[in-house]
Amino acid sequence: MPDLTPKQARFVEEYLVDLNATQAAIRAGYSKGTARAIASENLSKPDIQQAIAEAMKKREKRTQITQDRVLLELGRIAFFDPRRLFDADGNPVPINELDDDTAAALAGLDVTEEFAGEGEKRALRSLTKKYKVSDKNTALTNAMRHLGMLRDKLEHSGPNGGPLQVERVRLNMQPVEELPE
Repeated sequence: MPDLTPKQARFVEEYLVDLNATQAAIRAGYSKGTARAIASENLSKPDIQQAIAEAMKKREKRTQITQDRVLLELGRIAFFDPRRLFDADGNPVPINELDDDTAAALAGLDVTEEFAGEGEKRALRSLTKKYKVSDKNTALTNAMRHLGMLRDKLEHSGPNGGPLQVERVRLNMQPVEELPE
């Protein structure tokens, strides 16, 4: 890791929490008033850039969460085929028999049991299992955004959501005869 001040090292640690440089600066101990400027300055320093890159690489190795793995999981959800939840007769496939791609697309399983009777005469009357499937549209949108197929459009507005006020300024420029040394 590059030679950083204790505050800069803390900034790097805090930046990895949420990738919000201003908040990282505040959490690292910089004043709220200067946090945004300090954050921008820190992110432009080669030593801090290197420290962030090294820390991200360590985290990736430790957690085994890589961009490829995340994209593969998004793909499993985005291209999930619900027919794989059922056998040839239309019966639900037991969850432990689902293939990895199908299981990865599931968000959960709801099980409802209804019983009749009480005590030792209690008997299972019905058993309902409902697969919860992850949101396909969200997965597709996230994958498209990552691949550059979808760009977020930002709109700016003035106070209280009103239009931006544009001010035109006319500058009168005078030639400079001689620059001070």
